Amino acid sequence: MIRQYELVEKVKSYDPDADEDLINRAYVFSMKVHGAQRRASGDPYFLHPLEVAGLLADMKLDTGSIVTGLLHDTVEDTVATIDEIDKQFGSEIRQLVDGVTKLSKLELQDSQAKQAENFRKLVLAMSKDIRVLLVKLCDRLHNMRTLDAIASPEKRRRIARETIEIYAPLAERIGMHEMKDELEDLAFAQLNPDARDSIVLRLQELRQEDSSLIDDVIREVVAALKEGGVDAAVLGREKRPYSIWRKMQRKNVAFEQLFDIMAFRIMVEDKRTCYQALGVLHDRYQSLPGRFKDYISTPKPNGYQSLHTAVIGPLRQRIEIQIRTAEMQEVAELGVAAHWTYKQGAAGEADRPKYRWLQELLEILEHAQKPEEFLEHTKMELFQDQVFCFTPKGMLIALPHGATPVDFAYAVHSEVGDTCVGAKVNGRLVTLRHVLSNGDQVDIITSKTSRPSPEWERFAATGKARARIRKFVRQQQRTEYAELGRAMLQKLFRQEGYDFTEKAIDGVLKIFKAQHVDDIYANVGAGLTPSRDVFNAVFPGHKAAAQRADANVVPIGRARRSQGKTKDQPVPIRGLIPGMAVHYARCCHPIPGDRIVGIVTTGKGVTIHTIDCETLESFYDTPERWVDVSWDSSGEPAEDHVGRIHAVIANEPGSLGTLSTVIGKNGGNITNLKITSRSTDFFEMLIDIDVSDLKHLNNIVAALRATPIISAVERARSG
Repeated sequence: MIRQYELVEKVKSYDPDADEDLINRAYVFSMKVHGAQRRASGDPYFLHPLEVAGLLADMKLDTGSIVTGLLHDTVEDTVATIDEIDKQFGSEIRQLVDGVTKLSKLELQDSQAKQAENFRKLVLAMSKDIRVLLVKLCDRLHNMRTLDAIASPEKRRRIARETIEIYAPLAERIGMHEMKDELEDLAFAQLNPDARDSIVLRLQELRQEDSSLIDDVIREVVAALKEGGVDAAVLGREKRPYSIWRKMQRKNVAFEQLFDIMAFRIMVEDKRTCYQALGVLHDRYQSLPGRFKDYISTPKPNGYQSLHTAVIGPLRQRIEIQIRTAEMQEVAELGVAAHWTYKQGAAGEADRPKYRWLQELLEILEHAQKPEEFLEHTKMELFQDQVFCFTPKGMLIALPHGATPVDFAYAVHSEVGDTCVGAKVNGRLVTLRHVLSNGDQVDIITSKTSRPSPEWERFAATGKARARIRKFVRQQQRTEYAELGRAMLQKLFRQEGYDFTEKAIDGVLKIFKAQHVDDIYANVGAGLTPSRDVFNAVFPGHKAAAQRADANVVPIGRARRSQGKTKDQPVPIRGLIPGMAVHYARCCHPIPGDRIVGIVTTGKGVTIHTIDCETLESFYDTPERWVDVSWDSSGEPAEDHVGRIHAVIANEPGSLGTLSTVIGKNGGNITNLKITSRSTDFFEMLIDIDVSDLKHLNNIVAALRATPIISAVERARSG
């Protein structure tokens, strides 16, 4: 526990002009109002805001941030009011505390809609003052460090899931990589403790096998650099379990196949020496193709700079190396706090482009129809790894992996995206589905008469693009519904012998809680409001006659509901003719998330294959049988699909039990199992598992790879 005088001294050590009196008053006020409150662990509640303030001081933040850390829970959890904060500490502290207070109960929300609404508030609050986010991240970090004190496993998992989906990506976006790594690993321990324990065990075994490996590598790298005229400090570190887990999932490999579990960092004096050190390493050791990244000449949007490379280095070990200066290291650890706007004054203006993503979140907020949709698009915007592309004038645009020219166009400007008709990548015309790569120069071709296509949403990778496309589709759909609804009302009025006027509809807006007559037209056209109800509201005296006339008429909507659910559930695939028979190919077992194609077979309908299925080679000569299809993710989740995996497991007692337990814990259900080969040491088998989609199957595969008794596992593509 940090003491009052220690907190003040820590702040004064990096900011001699800090308002000591303000910090002391906030300390006393917070301790007084929290009084005898206790946390789930039994510790005095006041220890939490004190630790949050200590974390903010570790980041060398300003007095306002430290005071907010001390006060951030006072309004929500005590009798203190926001006006009292304003009176005692000023308007600046009031705004910061208010921004954090509105979110302090985020982890207690069960509803997805409530969580999304609170996250929307966070985005709005941090867009006004990024310090709100910094305080909230430190608050979340301390809560995660003490999460085991919460008795409810479900509540712990809910908080951990929210941390890994929202707060860790936000920490990364503002460049706080150390905090991001710790948040992810703490959440991983709650969400998948078995996988984490397995990785930790393997790391311990690795340390025991090669106890001096890191020291030996460091010694040789330092000697090599010195020989090349580079004076540098070399540090070795072990990657965190969650980072290893994600790499196993992303690269589809087992633990033993990873070569960058140990990473090495070379610290040099200046930028020029970074490149000199890189030259020495590449001259001395064989570099691995495709593993070099230059984030110094092309920094990440959050300001991160470093050279990344991988070489077959000392002791023939494949190692990952980062080369940077001390200043770059500070930015990598502290992000926005390392070049604090409030300390720099006008100099902070230069950092604004690094937080362009925050403006894009606000644009998503503007275009999203409801909070859940905003949360969905925001997660997409935050979670992705990035590629860097350029406009013809050299402006850098950062996009997620898998991004297309449509994403690039919307990243340049919303109007450019809306009017996009084509693109040139590196001077060559490409389709709008083309996947962009690092370093591509993209020239967007526009037309003033062009409008977004609903099909774009199927391949757009950024939340901003998808939110804008959805908004356009909704507006277009609403216009069509409004025209239809108006025509329906005109016809009904005519049938009843009345002239239709917009003024008459305007008179019943309050009855239907509508703001404009177009709202009523659209609801009628969409079937949400019966046209007869609108007519009866305009002419109440006609109501009885209308009911008698309609006595024998059953509304279509009611008739459908009375029939109950049909046995035939809609097929979750776009691009098919209604009523067409559909089969899933047994050669590749396609599941939602796979890129798919349909093959027409006479008398059988359409067979769905994955796009990389080897069977498709036999249909290359008959392109007329191919159907362009994709999974429909807009409706309710469909039934489970069969995913087939090939596994090699140790021939030991309990191996099959362990395998089935891991699959069950990750929500899978084994529907078939076939042993294809056996030996003294191993079994090879094909396993069919009911899964919801590709992500679900990948999670199961990754969990199996982290299990010691399983030697290898991969998705089966035939059999």
